[in-house]
Amino acid sequence: MKYISVLFISLLIISSSCSDKKSLPQATGRTGDIFLIMDSLQWKGPLGKVLDSLFSAEMQGLPRKESIFHMRWIDPRKLNYVLKQRRNLIYAVTLDQRSVGANQIRRTFTPESLAKIKDDPNLFSQNLQDLFARNQEVLFLFGNTEQDLVKKIRTYGTKLVDHFDTRERERLTEGLFKSKQSKGITDILRKKFDCEMKVPFGYQLVANDSNFFWLRQINPYDDKDIFITRKKYTSPDQFKRDSLIAWRDKICRYNIFEDPERIETYLTTETSIPYKPVLTKETTFNGKFAVEMRGLWRTNNLTMGGPFVSYALVDEPLGVLYYIEGFTFSPSKDQREIIRELETIIHTFKTSSELAPVKQ
Repeated sequence: MKYISVLFISLLIISSSCSDKKSLPQATGRTGDIFLIMDSLQWKGPLGKVLDSLFSAEMQGLPRKESIFHMRWIDPRKLNYVLKQRRNLIYAVTLDQRSVGANQIRRTFTPESLAKIKDDPNLFSQNLQDLFARNQEVLFLFGNTEQDLVKKIRTYGTKLVDHFDTRERERLTEGLFKSKQSKGITDILRKKFDCEMKVPFGYQLVANDSNFFWLRQINPYDDKDIFITRKKYTSPDQFKRDSLIAWRDKICRYNIFEDPERIETYLTTETSIPYKPVLTKETTFNGKFAVEMRGLWRTNNLTMGGPFVSYALVDEPLGVLYYIEGFTFSPSKDQREIIRELETIIHTFKTSSELAPVKQ
């Protein structure tokens, strides 16, 4: 991700990030939390409102309303050593605000940096990692006037959210695969599907045939599932929403059941709720064109349901269209972080041209 950003000549806080990172404490806080440090007047004004609405927007494809991130505002005067160690921080300030809180944030910048910001209105952000803690992401947002910064955030806001979302997936990847992976499952994918995906310990192989591969992890409070299917790629029309839903429903109709002993209890895509539509968007998946789909699933007898997220992409050398989906049944829990975990696993998927040679 590229920002319009400024190279700080000798930004005061960068001196702490240049020390031995091993000596820094580990970042703290829950996945999906963001702490916003800004002046109280700006928090209550247009700048605070646009940032809160951006990061606290509803995550699409969930049965209940859950925000993309949980944002907490921190008054700069109350920012302490513990809060500085949170995993995600955003500092926001503009040069036209002269309150005590804004002045405290401005003291973070050197005079040279402030002059650079004042002279170049195109500069508005700088992201840094491991500033006060290891595995931490810090974003600075700044501008000459509040009006200018609000305009920039509205223009580039989606990229800002995507950046933090990607960082959360990177952290999850580290955590999920610290333990032993299910290597046998990876070998099956290579041999039978010409692809690869990292599978965390605890996921079990449920189904494995020539065109359908299903993994599952059942816990006391949730059921997490990932399946992969494929077919010959023939036309860009296969990426259309209705085509993907039809393909998904066909696969689920004959492969995934509430009760394996009762084939009439199959899964289907929920398309009958107007305010919870199935949404698709074009995206980049590990450098490849893909279509992301989010929505709800249910059993045809209406006894179970939940959210799903999927990606459709082509292995061009093989001429194969892959569909990879993660879905969950966890009615008693918030599901944002479960879906984020499933996305993280799915994003380790590699097509045939990306596979490393098998060591002999």
